[in-house]
Amino acid sequence: MYQALYRKYRPQSFDDIVGQKHITTTLVHQIQSGNISHAYLFTGSRGTGKTSTAKIFAKAINCQNPQNGSPCGECEVCRALSDPNNMDIVEIDAASNNRVDEVRDIREKVKFMPVSAKYKVYIIDEVHMLTESAFNALLKTLEEPPKHIVFILATTEVQKLPATIISRCMRFDFHLLDDSVLKTHLKRIFEQEKISCDEDSYSLIVKSAQGSVRDMLSIAEGIVSYTGGNITKDQVMDVLGTTDHDTNLEIVGSLYQKDVGRAISLLDGAKKSGKNMNIVAKDISQCVRDLIVAKTCQDAKDILGFTNDVFDKYISLAKDIDINALMKYMKIFSSVITELKFALSPTVLIETAMIDCILDDEKKN
Repeated sequence: MYQALYRKYRPQSFDDIVGQKHITTTLVHQIQSGNISHAYLFTGSRGTGKTSTAKIFAKAINCQNPQNGSPCGECEVCRALSDPNNMDIVEIDAASNNRVDEVRDIREKVKFMPVSAKYKVYIIDEVHMLTESAFNALLKTLEEPPKHIVFILATTEVQKLPATIISRCMRFDFHLLDDSVLKTHLKRIFEQEKISCDEDSYSLIVKSAQGSVRDMLSIAEGIVSYTGGNITKDQVMDVLGTTDHDTNLEIVGSLYQKDVGRAISLLDGAKKSGKNMNIVAKDISQCVRDLIVAKTCQDAKDILGFTNDVFDKYISLAKDIDINALMKYMKIFSSVITELKFALSPTVLIETAMIDCILDDEKKN
């Protein structure tokens, strides 16, 4: 049976968790020392490994023969906990089970001992979705939990949690991943899957993921299905709806040269080729940001992660453009990206922004 990439390569041990060493190291030390807390709070952006880490930790604290802090996967308890129907690791989606009655049900069930494990673990995903009365009911359980119970609360919006809940949990903040870390991970997966992909395509896929492992693998899944496993830069741009570096650089260069006609013509070409105008605006804004990095940072190549050819093009244009002009373009296009959510005509809005860049620049001179 076919499995999606993000499911097939879901981490099974702490060593498999990508880019969250500050968290996995602490959890491994707790497991090895036996100092297990009664409640944990995993917070961070989507697709950074919160739920996967929670599942691994739930198994590891119950494993009869942990390997370097990770579950062995072979002992009787590990095999029992791998069964989706096991009663010792309980996963709850707070988005659909957010009422006080569901939490009261948990309060009643925590009194019972685990069936085959040392700890009974409750993993509550998107915990910020609980109602106020449900939080109050959960708080009573967190204050005096039975010794055999461990709670793992996961959320993408920690600011919505009551301070009383946060203060009773050991908190771990999951970070978005650097592009270089994501690219290394994706290359490893593609090698195992025998998928062909060039460097430019890797960079495009990774950038579109914006630091999320799961988003990256979901995007890669769609591209693999579209290409049949032999991925090229043009195909990736077709799937993502993005514009290439040359077009973005030429648009920004045209704005600096006050050639709004050329900029609008390039925008029209992107539109006629089927590009999403919202994504085009983001691509132009990203291009301006990358030019600022190329112009101001000594380690720009490491930050941008471009191939040598692409990086040289950015450096060449960055040398010719005044930093103040780039800052103006960044401010204007950042506003456009927000306004596009409500725009009836995205193309007109972007064209207006282009004219604003030139007029603003002329006023300054």
